[in-house]
Amino acid sequence: MPSSEGLRRGSKVSERLKRLLAIVPYVVRHPGVELAELERLFHIPEEALVEDLNLLFLSGLPPYSPGDLIDVEIQDGRVWIRMADYFSRPLRLTRAEALALYLRGTALAATPGVPDAPALTSALGKLADALGPETLGALPERTSAARGGREAAALEVLRRAAAEHRRVRIEYFAASSAEITTREIDPEEIFTALGNWYVAAFDHRSGEERLFRADRVRTVEETGETFEPRGLHGAGRPLYSPTVRDVDVRLILAPEARWVAEYYETRGQVEREDGSLEVVLPTTHLEWVERLVLRLAGAVRVLEPEELKDRVRELARRTQEPYR
Repeated sequence: MPSSEGLRRGSKVSERLKRLLAIVPYVVRHPGVELAELERLFHIPEEALVEDLNLLFLSGLPPYSPGDLIDVEIQDGRVWIRMADYFSRPLRLTRAEALALYLRGTALAATPGVPDAPALTSALGKLADALGPETLGALPERTSAARGGREAAALEVLRRAAAEHRRVRIEYFAASSAEITTREIDPEEIFTALGNWYVAAFDHRSGEERLFRADRVRTVEETGETFEPRGLHGAGRPLYSPTVRDVDVRLILAPEARWVAEYYETRGQVEREDGSLEVVLPTTHLEWVERLVLRLAGAVRVLEPEELKDRVRELARRTQEPYR
């Protein structure tokens, strides 16, 4: 078994993909651009930049012939990217893919404060025309009626409070402890990540910086007090804030559970010979981890702490009890 010293912290696939989605179009438009310029523009060390670009050599579609792969050339400190032939062909979505895109796009366009909402709404109109009424049915009316939901209303209040530095009182459902608590927070940044809206705020209940998911805010109201910003970071930050109370959970993830290392913040990752991944997952609450382990069943194995193993066994026993 790999030792703890052998664990290494690597870039998540989602982070690398986000970088490449920004870098690739720029290089295509500026063939022969210098690596030094890309490093300056995108704030990425040259070594990491080259490593990301080298991933593109493996990108393509079967049968992976030269015309089906992205061609990347790095020579004398300059970069060229030539896209594969299929990028010039129109994208063809299945009906299910188009409907999913319409639903997620409609939800995003309805969120207050999205700067590109008009352009997105126009694109959604074209998508709706292409799908036709026989496919959409009553979906446009239903999604329109849902636009005034609790999350959108909470976001609007939180955005205003962040912009005007106003303290707010919220009722919040914490998934880690499955509790609803009342807190006073100083919201500074509102941002989206992994399909959710987050609030970076100072939490007066804990006396520390915290991240809150907007869809878990039950109620929000201004207290009438203002605050001085502390310079909290929003977009691009990790979605987990370390604390002195953190417990390190060491897990072995089977290939089908490797998404855990992409979705959650980890202190380290190491590949194992059998294709599994060993990770260290920091947490202040074991409750949500035990539910995660139980949900993944045989796709994850707990190495430590021992307390978590006992908690998972007890949770499994309580879950099965009503069916006996």
